[in-house]
Amino acid sequence: MLIEVPPDVGSAAPNFTLPSTAGRDVTLSAFRGTGNVVLAFFPLAFTSVCTAEMCDFTEDVSAFEGLDATVLGISVDSIPTLKAFQAANEIRVDLLSDFKRDVSRRYGTLLPEAFLSSRAYFIVDKQGVVRWRHLEQELGHKRDNAEVLAELEKLG
Repeated sequence: MLIEVPPDVGSAAPNFTLPSTAGRDVTLSAFRGTGNVVLAFFPLAFTSVCTAEMCDFTEDVSAFEGLDATVLGISVDSIPTLKAFQAANEIRVDLLSDFKRDVSRRYGTLLPEAFLSSRAYFIVDKQGVVRWRHLEQELGHKRDNAEVLAELEKLG
């Protein structure tokens, strides 16, 4: 399967269904009409920047909820690995396993040489449209939640 380019701002977010650490499959389109979604692709569980990133989302979970947004962390790790990562770090956001790398491909985040996802963020509004995106140029960098929250505030 070819690596695709990230969806443009203003375009429909590619739909997907992935297994989650909550023990159920999560389908992006299920959020339509109910809330905004922050898709946070991260390279690998248990790495320093990814741990800090998911812990930051946990710390600010109420701020995201206050803006009617659900944060979904997505990595190529397996569900057992993600559950262990979540438990070890008391992460309160749902983590999704893109073990087959299909969603990372569709969102243009897959790094084929490493076979993992780059760090990337997509805000999908209640209509299923991408309203903001940011793809990190280096794996060791992450967005500050204040930036993501400011983008969510623009949705009104």
